[in-house]
This record gives sequence, C-alpha cells and structure tokens, in this order.
Amino acid sequence: MQERLMGRLSHLLQTESNVSPADFAVLVELMDTPVRRRRFLDIARTLEWEKSRTSHHIARMVKRGLVVREECLEDGRGTFVVITDEGRAVIEAAAPRHVEAVREFFLDNVTPSELRLLARVSERVVEKLDEEPSRLERTTRCVSCGRRERRRGGR
Repeated sequence: MQERLMGRLSHLLQTESNVSPADFAVLVELMDTPVRRRRFLDIARTLEWEKSRTSHHIARMVKRGLVVREECLEDGRGTFVVITDEGRAVIEAAAPRHVEAVREFFLDNVTPSELRLLARVSERVVEKLDEEPSRLERTTRCVSCGRRERRRGGR
C-alpha cells in the first residue's frame, strides 16, 4: 500500500505541479522552519539520505533556483540550505493538490479509529528506529561472491 500510495502521489506531483518527490521533500523540510533554512546534514538525516545523494540533489535544486547554499558563520564547517522565492512558489503551488490527494487516496478511506491505531503502531516503529540512529552502517553478504561487506546508507 505504501509503495503504491507514494507512487501515485509522486506521479501527481510530477505531472500536475512539475516538482519531483525529492524536491518536494526538501522544500517541505525548509518550509517547516521559521527561518526557511536548515543545515545540510539535518536535511540528510531527516530524509534518511546519504550525504552524497543530498549533496547532488541540493546542487541540482540550486541550478534550478529552488534553493541556495549559505555558509554557517557560527562554526565555519556547516552549510545551510535556504529556500528561494522560486522554491517557495513551487511548494506553495504543489502543496494544496498534494494534501487533497493524500485525503482522497488515504484519509478518506480509513476510519478515525483505524487512523488512531495506525498512529500508535507508527509511533512504536519510529521509536524503535530512533533507538539506534547510528545503525546506518550494516554488514551484508555480497550476492555474487558470498563475502561479507559493509554497506552504508539508511535503506
């Protein structure tokens, strides 16, 4: 259900709002802060993206004028991602249709008690995931040779 729902929502974002699901996710993260900016690594952590994926994606968004990067003057090491007026216009245009689609495909099809149950289950799962956020590095077995190898990434 989750894959099909996300696929449908992604398709709607792309066809009706001309915004990718990844762009939408980043823009939502930026709009959810009062100053409309977040540290680069906070975005990566929140979206559970690897640093390289985040870096490449933010670079593409910068080229399209949706965001800009700013140095963090406080510590000199971090970088902020800041939404632009163009990025704000994109998210403000896409969000209402996205909310409407979430209602149409999901919320209108579950009862309030089912939604409360789903919320309780989801909270337990998220708590478990939050117990050890450093578990992004896992040991896996190579499919082709059977050798154990370390894999980085949140998925």
